[in-house]
Amino acid sequence: MNGKLAVMEIRLYAPWVHSLKEKRMVVKSLLGKIRSRYAVSAAETDEQDTHQTIVIGVASIAAHAAQADSMMEEILAFVEEHTEAEIVSVERELR
Repeated sequence: MNGKLAVMEIRLYAPWVHSLKEKRMVVKSLLGKIRSRYAVSAAETDEQDTHQTIVIGVASIAAHAAQADSMMEEILAFVEEHTEAEIVSVERELR
């Protein structure tokens, strides 16, 4: 296989979220926007029972490393723009 698998985990902090129901609404909206705008898989991957911490995993196949990198940058900028939550950390991996 010549393509590259791009994987990114984005950890966000949402101090205004005070219930899991509220968090689910924020996560569902953000994941829907990411999935519909980019042809990627996206899911909440950790901290599901923690009110103010959101962990989103994104995975995609790209033709080459530069394309994968560019797409991950775009998605990160999109997340930053479309949520009030603060990005705490980002981990990326190319395979």
